[in-house]
Amino acid sequence: QVQLVESGGGLVQAGGSLTLTCTNYGSSFNIHTLEWHRQAPGKQRELVAGITLEGDTNYADSVKGRFTISRGNAGNTWYLQMNSLRPEDTAVYFCKSYQPEYWGQGTQVTVSS
Repeated sequence: QVQLVESGGGLVQAGGSLTLTCTNYGSSFNIHTLEWHRQAPGKQRELVAGITLEGDTNYADSVKGRFTISRGNAGNTWYLQMNSLRPEDTAVYFCKSYQPEYWGQGTQVTVSS
């Protein structure tokens, strides 16, 4: 029903910017909430940002003011604009739908010092 694929990850220097894209290639377009999560080596996966169909957003304290989550006009694409990146932002970033719940495979973001 839902097939989420992340793209846009890569290597960026500290202070730089990167935009991640999450695209639903599945047949279901009734996704209530789309979230971005990340997991660094040796750490638990954490919620980074989320957005609802109504446009309500929430962010982890560590990324507030730096990251922006948004939804594309077509309704099957979401973005995570990451500015002022720090080495501690290095992680595998996943997008996840909620209701229905489905995870993408993740994309690596590496921020160098």
